[in-house]
Order: sequence, then structure tokens, then C-alpha cells
Amino acid sequence: MDVTIIDCGIGNIKSVQRMFEAADGEAEIVNRPEQLAGARRLVLPGVGAFDAGMSALGEGWIEPLRDLALERKIPVLGICLGMQLLCRRSEEGELPGLGWIEADVRQIDTGGEAGLKLPHMGWAVVNPTGPNPLIPTDEGEQRFYHVHRYRAVCDRDENVLATADYGRPFTTAVHHENIFGVQFHPEKSHRFGLALMRRFLSLPC
Repeated sequence: MDVTIIDCGIGNIKSVQRMFEAADGEAEIVNRPEQLAGARRLVLPGVGAFDAGMSALGEGWIEPLRDLALERKIPVLGICLGMQLLCRRSEEGELPGLGWIEADVRQIDTGGEAGLKLPHMGWAVVNPTGPNPLIPTDEGEQRFYHVHRYRAVCDRDENVLATADYGRPFTTAVHHENIFGVQFHPEKSHRFGLALMRRFLSLPC
């Protein structure tokens, strides 16, 4: 199987699976930690609150996920809340995050610009900070669909894969070695999301 998608009750799982299948990948959904054995690429989707997400992962998922991501170093993609859970903590909640990305999650700062409401909902141009495996730098404007109130604030610029703008620039994609996270929803981003998922499928495992 090309991709293993985690279903621990915090994500819109079926739409992610359908998009990977549209990208000519085989994607399985697992809802028990013991089903992770043999995973080649891992996707952690998520919507909702940070503490609810970490509580769900606390039901037996954290150790096998850590083994896959940090020991076996298979490609990992966190989507929306899934990206935030890769970070150390969130000002939205009290539970610690996975801490695989050296970043904290904070509410979007719109810079006080009139008319910008939270959550941020809609399409936004995503600007890669440099060459990377997921978002091209030489294929014109890249647009992805966002629905979020919080964003990652990385300790180091090298962990920022891409930014977008909502009043002020914010980090919308992160990475560290084999671990990637996107604040936007590739499964809702039409041809741009499809291309990103194809690139994720092409990562060596």
C-alpha cells in the first residue's frame, strides 16, 4: 500500500483517501494502532481542537507513530490539525504536541486589517521558501484551500516550507527531514492538491 491514513476520529478521512486514489496511489485507512505495521508513507489528517486531537492520539497511537516517523523515518504528512499536532504545543490547548517539528501553534495575527475575520477560510496563494519535494517553485502561482484559526510558528526558518498571507504572512507548510505538514487542505485544493499528493507519493520510503 502506498499510503496509510490514520483515522482516530479527528479528520475528514474519506476525502483524503479519494484524492490519493485520484493521484494514482493506493491509500488505506487504519483505525487501530496495530494496523500501522508495514506502513510505507503516513498521513495524519485532522480537524477540530488541538487537545481533542492529542487526546485521540493518546489512545495508543503515539509510540507506534514515533517509531515510524523518527526511527524508521518513513515520509509523514500532517494535514490541517494534523500539521499542528506535529508541533510542541498550541495556545489553543494545554496538552503537549508530538514535538517532531520545533514550533509552537498560535492564533493567526491579521495585523489588525479591517474585514479579516477568523477563522481564515478560502483560497490563498502559497509561496515556497525554496526548492522542496511537495510544492513547486517553477510552475507558476500555487493556490490551496485553507480553513483555520491557528498557524505554526517555527523556531528556525529552515523548518518553514511555505508561507501564505492573511493580513500578515504566516507559515502554512513545515518540514523536518522526512516529516511534512500543511495547514491547508490539499484534498480540497483541486489540481494543486492533486499535484502535491502525487509528489508525496513519489517520496522514497
